[in-house]
Amino acid sequence: MPSEPTLSRDTLQSPRALGLLAALGTVTIWAGFMLVTRFAVQSDFTVEELLVLRLVPGCLVMAPVMWRLGVVPRGVSWVHGGMIALGASAIFPYIVSSGLSFAPASDGGALAPGMLPFWTALAAYAMTGEKTGKRRSIGLGMILLGALIVSLWQILAGSEADAWKGHLMFLLGSGCFAIYSVIFRLSGLTPMHALVIGLFWGTVLFVPVLLMSGKVALGAHDPVDIAVMIVLQSFIIGILAMVLFGYAVNSLGAAQTAAFGALTPILALIGGVAFLGEEATVTKAIGIVLVAAGVFLASGILSKSK
Repeated sequence: MPSEPTLSRDTLQSPRALGLLAALGTVTIWAGFMLVTRFAVQSDFTVEELLVLRLVPGCLVMAPVMWRLGVVPRGVSWVHGGMIALGASAIFPYIVSSGLSFAPASDGGALAPGMLPFWTALAAYAMTGEKTGKRRSIGLGMILLGALIVSLWQILAGSEADAWKGHLMFLLGSGCFAIYSVIFRLSGLTPMHALVIGLFWGTVLFVPVLLMSGKVALGAHDPVDIAVMIVLQSFIIGILAMVLFGYAVNSLGAAQTAAFGALTPILALIGGVAFLGEEATVTKAIGIVLVAAGVFLASGILSKSK
């Protein structure tokens, strides 16, 4: 009799299987960023402290890679070079982390990474004239509708008085990262090279500003708490997520990897309810599911063309 199919070690270690695991790990970390940061800013840490702990250790660990690849974005304008240097490493994390001081992590998952395909499509059209197909346009419309439901529900229900401030920051941060992503794609840099450029210039230019703000007092925190935040914010969220993302794109392609982004709003919602005690009404859940479905369609994974 023929034996039943089994998952062999070679199957589990195939490039596609590892790519799927890398994509799943990436979106899990993205959702984890929302949860960890929301928890931290609601306790004793300031946004400025979290960003210092994200940038400085990562810069030190990645110094050998910086030496090998270089930290100057060549072949781009000063404006584009500045966005590559500070966009993903400092500007986007700072704005979104500030938003998490006002609004729940579940809202952040829908309005920051969830809205990213929508803003990226607008940025790509404005900067390169790139147009989206019909199916992707429907997905973008679903994202916008879902985001409006999530945001307007909070405002109309009045459950969190300052939630609207966080929502505006989520949308602004997502828009900034969308512009960065288009510039990064045009630059021809690898994900790893862009990562070390951002870590270097974020540390050199942005950390001194954070220290001068008067909102960084790491000596007042327990060393264990600081160590935990370094591991989570710098090594896992700041570095590992980018490494996994780059591997997933190389293994699966950009469309399939982007489709996994649909899980981020869902995971942020589940994590917010399970770990942070956030409220999840039917209306809010519907909005987040719409965003997730829109992200999946907007990824282009269902497109017939390669």
